[in-house]
Amino acid sequence: MRIGCPKEIKNHEYRVGLTPESAHELVAQGHEVWIETEAGCGIDATDQQYVTAGAKIVDGPDPIFAECAMVVKVKEPQAVERAKLREGQILYTYLHLAPDPDQTRELVESGVTAIAYETVTGPRLLGGVPGVMPGKVVVIGGGVVGFNAAQMAAGLGADVTILDRDPEVLEKVGTHFEARASTRFSNKANLYDAVCNADLVIGAVLIPGAAAPKLVTREMLKDMNKGAVLVDVAIDQGGCFETSRPTTHAEPTYVIDDIVHYCVANMPGAVARTSTYALNNVTLPHALRIARMGWKEAMRADPHLAEGLNVHAGEVTYEAVASELGYGYRPTAEIVG
Repeated sequence: MRIGCPKEIKNHEYRVGLTPESAHELVAQGHEVWIETEAGCGIDATDQQYVTAGAKIVDGPDPIFAECAMVVKVKEPQAVERAKLREGQILYTYLHLAPDPDQTRELVESGVTAIAYETVTGPRLLGGVPGVMPGKVVVIGGGVVGFNAAQMAAGLGADVTILDRDPEVLEKVGTHFEARASTRFSNKANLYDAVCNADLVIGAVLIPGAAAPKLVTREMLKDMNKGAVLVDVAIDQGGCFETSRPTTHAEPTYVIDDIVHYCVANMPGAVARTSTYALNNVTLPHALRIARMGWKEAMRADPHLAEGLNVHAGEVTYEAVASELGYGYRPTAEIVG
């Protein structure tokens, strides 16, 4: 299979879909890898490193979108990239479709087979939010992101509270942190009490493929500590605070009702090299399987990968996205057989 990796063009996104090592693995298994020139410069990977790995360097993204059977990226394709996608082509990247009707419509119209990193089930490598200062820290969501955020905050001596609706998650988190953090069931009363007494609130709620629920409302802001900070890790899925809007690494924060909001849509892009290698550790095995077996056979063999199919041949194949945006839904199982 011919696999292409274009340079990321989203604002302040410095990661790359394939590292030189990942390119080498694909080439070693008999595949052809095309890399856009300088695609790896954000992680200090030179064109020569990719050439040494066996990849071909191409000028600009056009050859990749025109001639590669699978396109591997990091962030969702921007409008200029979506216009280049072809019917039957495989797109393997983060998508976050539920809060993005324009992207969803254009992917459906393109006829592409779109596989989303964020809905592939199984292990995920996502780190916590750096730079948390000691104080009262509330983490909404006890999954991987929330757990790591709480771990960092507790390590800095903060008074940490973790809220979640899953009793098993609360038990697991409580057992791990013991006296270093408290856990509370996430209902309206507990959420309001915790948020309004916090110095820092980290929204780490994820419903795979669906828009994040708005858990912290505009009305709650007036009762929060002035100068408190909201960090919305769920902003790629629309955000879990009512007042959230996507920001960039160039202008990461804004203030509403004396509450600072940090809602950078590609937070890992700030530590591009580390996060690229972490991401490739998770995504490369699936890419190898798709390239070796074809996407249908790979999904028959791996139900975790099958969860990643969001759009195929003009149809939405992820139920949460279809429900959120009003599309008909066709299960992946019907397509792959």
